[in-house]
Amino acid sequence: MAQPGSDFPHTHLLSADQLQRNHLDCIFQRSDEYLEQLRLHGPDGFSRVLNGVVVVLAFIESSTRTRVSFEVAAKRLGAQTLNFQAGASSLSKGESLVDTMFTIESNHPDLIVVRHSAAGTPEFLAGRLQSGIINAGDGRRQHPTQGLLDAFALRNRIGSLQGVNICLIGDIYHSRVARSNFDILRTLGANVAACGPGTLMPDSLEALGVRVFHKLDEALEWADVANVLRIQRERMDVGLLPSLREFQRQFGISGRHMQQHPELLVMHPGPVNRGVELSAGVVEHKRSLVLEQVEAGVAIRMALLALISEARGLV
Repeated sequence: MAQPGSDFPHTHLLSADQLQRNHLDCIFQRSDEYLEQLRLHGPDGFSRVLNGVVVVLAFIESSTRTRVSFEVAAKRLGAQTLNFQAGASSLSKGESLVDTMFTIESNHPDLIVVRHSAAGTPEFLAGRLQSGIINAGDGRRQHPTQGLLDAFALRNRIGSLQGVNICLIGDIYHSRVARSNFDILRTLGANVAACGPGTLMPDSLEALGVRVFHKLDEALEWADVANVLRIQRERMDVGLLPSLREFQRQFGISGRHMQQHPELLVMHPGPVNRGVELSAGVVEHKRSLVLEQVEAGVAIRMALLALISEARGLV
């Protein structure tokens, strides 16, 4: 397997905006290799290139897809993993996050994958710890590995994203996925837009080069791809939406939309609120990339674990 070396210089992954085009190409090339091995040989087809590397999975905010995907990715490459359980730690006794992380680092892990509800947590830790930090989601700020896997899955379906019209739909305001997607997709040359209720749209989108739609039909007429985001009720203040039924009526994608737009591809980072953001038929439609996104997640995270380990001189 090719070793990109200096083509990927990052010893942490904190935000999608730190990734230039050549960095994305490097990640995708490695991910292609891992995905091909997985499809051809299954879980036994990988060299244990990260043998001896210790990866801590510090998911202080709950997760299923991202946490499991990182754990599978690390183990495929031979790394040892340690799952940190916030509720069973001294955090529940009032210990600060940084003191908890200092304690973990005293055991000499190599990489720490962190998810936290507070924006900026990965940068905060990267400035204080010796371990490599990988951002698995911080507040509503960034989720770089989700942005990477979304772009990778779409690239594998259609090829180059240069000039492709991609609209993120739904709860843009609370979505770290949207922010990482905007960064990565623009770097890859895509045209990006957002569509959703006015109460769930940040004011700064147009200044960032993101086109804004307020009506779903207009957005879908423009879009080649709709990446539909979950309504994040756990982050949402009362009154931002009249009701989920009203959201579904105005911004949910149904079979009717797929018929009206016969070339439209649909994505969703999950978990899907079926019948709200997407109807059940759309989730399972042949032009849905939902399962391809899940498969892409392991390959992308394997690539990042390997590349960051190489950049840190661990392998």
